[in-house]
Amino acid sequence: MISSKLRSVAMAAGIIAASCTACAQRADLNEVGRHMAIMLQNSHFARLPYNAELGRKFLEDYLTDLDSGRLYFTQGDVDGFMAKYADRLHTLLLQGASVEPAKEIYQTFQERVKARVAQTEQLLKEDGAFDFGVKESVMRSRKTAPWPKDEEESAELWRLQIKEAVLSEVLRRELLTKMAEEQGKPDPGKDDRDPREKVALRYKRFLASVNDVDDEDIANYFFSAVAAAYDPHTDYMSFREMNRFKDGMKNELVGIGALLAAEEDGATKIMGIVVGGPADREGTLKLNDRVVGVDSLNTGKSEDMVDIMFMKIDKVVDYIRGEQGTEVRLKVEPAGGPPGETRLVVIKREKVELKDEQAVGQLIEMKSAEGVARRLGVITLPSFYADFDKGETSSSADVERILQRLIEEKIDGLLLDLRGNGGGSLEEVRRMTGFFIDRGPVVQVKNTLGQVQVKEAENRKPLYEGPMVVLTDKSSASASEILAGALQDFNRAVIVGESSTFGKGTVQQPMDIGRMLPLFAANRERAGYLKVTIQKFYRPSGSTTQLEGVVPDVVLPSLMDALDVGEAYLENALPHDRIRPAADFKPADVKGLFLPRLRELSVKRMKACQDFGYIIEDVTRTKKRIEENEVSLNKAAREAELADADKQQKERNVERRERFAKVEAEDKKTMKFYKLSLDSVESGADLVVYDPSAEDGDYMRLAKDETAELDTTPKWPTGLDPIKREALFVLKDLVDLTENARVAGVLRD
Repeated sequence: MISSKLRSVAMAAGIIAASCTACAQRADLNEVGRHMAIMLQNSHFARLPYNAELGRKFLEDYLTDLDSGRLYFTQGDVDGFMAKYADRLHTLLLQGASVEPAKEIYQTFQERVKARVAQTEQLLKEDGAFDFGVKESVMRSRKTAPWPKDEEESAELWRLQIKEAVLSEVLRRELLTKMAEEQGKPDPGKDDRDPREKVALRYKRFLASVNDVDDEDIANYFFSAVAAAYDPHTDYMSFREMNRFKDGMKNELVGIGALLAAEEDGATKIMGIVVGGPADREGTLKLNDRVVGVDSLNTGKSEDMVDIMFMKIDKVVDYIRGEQGTEVRLKVEPAGGPPGETRLVVIKREKVELKDEQAVGQLIEMKSAEGVARRLGVITLPSFYADFDKGETSSSADVERILQRLIEEKIDGLLLDLRGNGGGSLEEVRRMTGFFIDRGPVVQVKNTLGQVQVKEAENRKPLYEGPMVVLTDKSSASASEILAGALQDFNRAVIVGESSTFGKGTVQQPMDIGRMLPLFAANRERAGYLKVTIQKFYRPSGSTTQLEGVVPDVVLPSLMDALDVGEAYLENALPHDRIRPAADFKPADVKGLFLPRLRELSVKRMKACQDFGYIIEDVTRTKKRIEENEVSLNKAAREAELADADKQQKERNVERRERFAKVEAEDKKTMKFYKLSLDSVESGADLVVYDPSAEDGDYMRLAKDETAELDTTPKWPTGLDPIKREALFVLKDLVDLTENARVAGVLRD
């Protein structure tokens, strides 16, 4: 399809934000590109030679970003662009003449998409266009496939793609009907659109998004491809994107408090409403309502109501944005209402806290079979967020408040859950690591000149010195890897999780390109930012986490083991290397972590846990499917595959329901759960027992998927997925072993 830049939405954090810029004029884009090229040469860590070879990569990356599935451009298109621009694109960029080539290529892309969508409409009108009885297939992934050699081959590849899309819709509809009949429930697909109509609308929306661009959008896509040729995390960020990035980092936005999603039929659907937010307080907007028009100034004039059908989400959000305290008027089709019914909803824009992105705590009391009780603290941290502008929001300050309360509650051990944490502020992770280690090195940072700076924990004494486990997965990246790597190096904590973390060992700095433009250049404030890799970071022991990540002390199986997830699979990733250990690096005795015994106990539990067995089965099957890289277009073959999967799922569900009931009953005897939100910690409220399995999200109400009522998969007992459950058991083992060693006189306080 198209790059993440084109797919990206302004609601990266899930909420409509403020500060409308839809009407602002743009800066001189050619000058922006020229200065960006200069900044890349002067600032990027790798100091790549700026030559024709690099220029060729600019072009290749741009073409791939636009057409990652290699379905629209032909080999002839690619050869033509290469012949015309490959050897001189880097020069054109420096000469301030790169936007026209970018526009020319994008216009060709638009033409090719238009042709394919026209072909789609024609195919879907023909009754005999698709024969699902013949033996045909498509590639599951075309990432490394050749470009279609000509228009004829492109059209044939596209025919197969559309055939697969229609077949998938047909099978989905039949499966929903079958499940509804088996369960005696209403069929959620009976009033659904015809599969062919759904596919047609899907590509109509895609064509609309491809066409709904201006020169600033095209420059954004092209400059991003240029930046990514240096490394995967160097990026061009438009003025609007930078504002969204800052809003996301401070976990606070100005908006109406609603989560949006693009519908295939062109409308924008309300998928979530923040509890207590502006939309919730106004009360008219409901889940699954469809927004079809926006009057951003709430003038009440019909000519100011903008039709947003088939408009990209980021453009929709630009119209909805505005200053705090101002009103926006939405034209809405109510969910469940008769076709054509609309109503007008006026909502005042206000600040909305992203509470689901904040740190949260939990206290779990666990009793052993012998009746020995352990109080285990859990802190879940979604990101290392911080307010770069005012400094009013700080993840380390939030974690400190929760940690202090857990210490007051006399916890025996601490689990820090960094799963899904993609990183954030370097200063926040430096400060947070100091909560758990003595004053000393947290991370070493090397710049392009080879100069190394050691960033240290500054606390004289750790806030918490007890047994500790850090839980990670493949998406724990950057700042998460700094914290996990430092605690592992110091033998301060046991790292538990998937086979490795992401492997991002680089530091980026946003640079305002507008500052490089002439003082009186028009709209220089809208030139955008270059988020450029300026440093690599290294653990106190001297190893970078780049490519290899942090390998856990106790490794748990995961479906991610079958997928190409991590820095090592990204294009243009910087290499792994080592430097000297930090001068003050003095790790504790690793024997105090009892790693051999912890692994032994964990392996024994995992072998007895059926859920980990299912994971291993799924990894094997997924790897085989990816290796084969083929999707059958034969309906009977696909039905057989679905029947096998359905049979397996039902068998698993039967087994799980019986087992989960026993686990849940045992948990009730041996576990108590107490939740610690930032609000409850701030107020000093008493701990209240709660049931994690009954939690339905107290921050945002979410629309349920149409198939949710038919999903018979049982929830994890007591709300504990097998990964978190095993991590808690590892922590409990660590607490027990530490206590036993202390009693035996092996360890001293």
